[in-house]
Amino acid sequence: MRAPRTALLALALIAAPLATPAAASPSADPPTSQAVDTRVSVNTRAGLETAPELGMGVNHAIWDSQLGTPQVADLLKDAGVRAMRYPGGSYSDIYHWRDHTAPGGYVAPNTDFDTFMAGVRRAGGQPIVTANYGTGTPQEAADWVRSANVDKGYGVKYWEIGNELYGNGHYGTAWEEDHHEDKSPAGYAGLVRDYSRAMKAVDPSIKIGAVLTTPGEWPDAITAAGDAGSWNQVVLSTAGADIDFVVLHWYPRGTNAPDLLSSADTIPEMMAMAKEQIRRHTGRDLGIAFTELNTNFARNTQPTALFAADAYASLLERGAFTVDWWNVHNGLGKVTTVAGQTDYDDFGLLSSANCTEDGSVCQPALNTPFAPYHALALTSRFARPGDQFVAASSTDPLVRAHAARRPDGGLSVLLVNRDPDAARSVALDYAGFTPKSSAVVRTYGNGDTAITTSTGTSGAVTLAPYSITALELAPTSATTGPATPARPTASSVTDRGAVITLPTASPGLKYEVHRQVGTRTDQWGETTGGSFTATNLSPSTEYTVNVIARDNAGRVSWASPPLVFRTTAPASSTCAVRLANTNDWGNGWVGDVQVTNTGTTPVDGWVLAFDWPSTWQKVDSGWSGTWAQSGRSVTVTADAGNRLLAPGATVSTGFVGSYQGPNRLPTAFSLNGVPCSLR
Repeated sequence: MRAPRTALLALALIAAPLATPAAASPSADPPTSQAVDTRVSVNTRAGLETAPELGMGVNHAIWDSQLGTPQVADLLKDAGVRAMRYPGGSYSDIYHWRDHTAPGGYVAPNTDFDTFMAGVRRAGGQPIVTANYGTGTPQEAADWVRSANVDKGYGVKYWEIGNELYGNGHYGTAWEEDHHEDKSPAGYAGLVRDYSRAMKAVDPSIKIGAVLTTPGEWPDAITAAGDAGSWNQVVLSTAGADIDFVVLHWYPRGTNAPDLLSSADTIPEMMAMAKEQIRRHTGRDLGIAFTELNTNFARNTQPTALFAADAYASLLERGAFTVDWWNVHNGLGKVTTVAGQTDYDDFGLLSSANCTEDGSVCQPALNTPFAPYHALALTSRFARPGDQFVAASSTDPLVRAHAARRPDGGLSVLLVNRDPDAARSVALDYAGFTPKSSAVVRTYGNGDTAITTSTGTSGAVTLAPYSITALELAPTSATTGPATPARPTASSVTDRGAVITLPTASPGLKYEVHRQVGTRTDQWGETTGGSFTATNLSPSTEYTVNVIARDNAGRVSWASPPLVFRTTAPASSTCAVRLANTNDWGNGWVGDVQVTNTGTTPVDGWVLAFDWPSTWQKVDSGWSGTWAQSGRSVTVTADAGNRLLAPGATVSTGFVGSYQGPNRLPTAFSLNGVPCSLR
């Protein structure tokens, strides 16, 4: 979070009196439109990631006078919050733990580290601590580790190095305090190594996180003057061996409800791109922590609650190990009415009891939960630590579906109706799971002050407009199957095949290998040994694979955690393509394309084709050819001046592209229908 906004809201928060809530704006009458039919499919054979212990998290700030109080700790515990971040966004880079000061900022009484830890322990959570990079030193951070873990036995495992340091002015915009002369990604990465080594010398068991830019969000992909690459490229390639996880923050840019809610649709590409960057520049798999998440619209009413439920589930099912809401308290902003409810423009989960300057509007009583609080509470009940997310899909773009399988064999389904006006009549289908007819149904609707619980059916449910619903289902029989296989690995990957290897294989079991295709799964085959060779694959294609164990009685295990791998481009072909991003400004870029005839005969007239990975990427203009786009598919057709491509010759073409989300580059190209190799 940026320091100026935080500081201003902090002062309002501390000065705010306890106030009697003003009369809320009347709720809109319930919509009377007929429910729209929707079908939701759940496939328990299509396993995703396991819900992590620290998945549900929040931020605490040292300017919040309610930090660590019993009432707040108990509210967070009731919401299923397991991770709590300290000392608070941009304040992290001015905070000195030893004397509990933040020069240039406000520090509320009774917000020191020991008070914070008392609240964490009361809530049954774990801390995530941000060490001061901007005005601190590696030695100061190492001393904090010693005090926390050696002297006091707090066992703080996760330590970030600074907060949003890409906002230190290096890219032209400055909100983060950074007193280092070198504000480049190389300067940050070099000091991250020093911090990590000093801190781990005190406690080798801790995990160190480095700040990255979020894929698709400014300044991702921008290379500043004098840098060897983008922020993420330089930080990961320089400090990757000394860190254990990366830190991302996300405040979607939507300024209205439809844009805000649809921003959650970018999460699969965002997570995939983050993982690709990590592997490419470190050669390792690192943890991913979203230690700040909030919105820029309707921050404490229903649109943000719907976004929160969808975003938490989407990020966790794709491998984030914590998602931390900004903030527990934050303070009053511009008061508006959203979907019939008063929105106080407050980043906080809980009311700060602020009033406007003229006293005409006041927030509810101190610590009253806002809508996003209830969204987190319902999401934590939907997917508990140790549950395995499984694939779920909806036929309706305004209904988002998620599912998780319980260790006891049960299943939970989360449904988010993003339509503000119409209800949805949902029919549910299940693959690999047979539920009992009854279901526990938990719902949080627009304007509600609590989650309601009722009894429903497993096959159908009606979703109110702008609502979050979770179904808890029991199996018809509690059959115990074999142990869940560990995540498989891929090796010997070519353009047409790969070897899928199981870490362990038990005698007497058969292992089915399934590929995920959306919610559907296709069984490639099975093996009794430790490996399976997949053949007849498509070049430059991403595959998601699960393994399921089956015993002689036909009982099956849960699906393994997913293996995601990409086949290579053809090693040899009659064409080769090179695509380079030569200039990127955060939501647009220049692409340079080189097409080479690697065959032995001339090509007289050519058409190059590729598909964008996502729907929000497009070609705005192009040169040296006729560029066209339909949906995600792009073609460029030779013009009169470059239609003849002799053997060994290369033609240059290019375009200006734009994007409104993660900008993953295509990896599969064809020339006149022939798959090309890459250069």
